[in-house]
This record gives sequence, structure tokens and C-alpha cells, in this order.
Amino acid sequence: MKKQSNWESILGLAQRAGKIISGEELVVREIRRKKARLVLLAGDASENTKKKITDKAHYYKVPVVFVDNRASLGHAIGKEHRVTAAVLDEGFANKLIAILGQ
Repeated sequence: MKKQSNWESILGLAQRAGKIISGEELVVREIRRKKARLVLLAGDASENTKKKITDKAHYYKVPVVFVDNRASLGHAIGKEHRVTAAVLDEGFANKLIAILGQ
């Protein structure tokens, strides 16, 4: 088992606190509701998904951060592969932005 990086640990904490939503449709819904504070997008997501999520996030002024791949994103939140996830808490979002250098 690989050692979790710092951002994965923070994301795991946010997941356990109930402040993460994952899955393309749910993330888009939370962006529209203005609940998403940060969107994480896997680098290996399809171009179509990348465009859909980034366009929606930019329109609603939600920062988007790219992570390595869907496996690491899913692993960080204790689920199967995930292409996208939204952080619903300002504190967790700010910490992740600081760590991921965006």
C-alpha cells in the first residue's frame, strides 16, 4: 500500500467529516447550488468531462485543481476510482489549495 500524500490525507479527513461529494453529476449539482468550494479533477479524465466540469466551475467561480489520476482521487476518499470530487467546506478547500499550489 502506498503512503498517502498530504493532500490525500486532508481529502480523507474532509470525506470522513461529510464535506466531500464525488461523481460528475453530483459535483455539477453542488457547483450550481453554490455549495462547492473547490473541485478536484483527475488528470486522466476524458476531455469531455474536463471541459464540462471546468466550464461549470469557472462560470460559478469555483477553483479547480487537477490531481494525478482517478485512482489516487478515489483512494484518497476511500472509494473506487473517482474522476471528480467537490469539497463543500471552506477550510478544507483552502488547505487543499495551499497544498496543491493553486
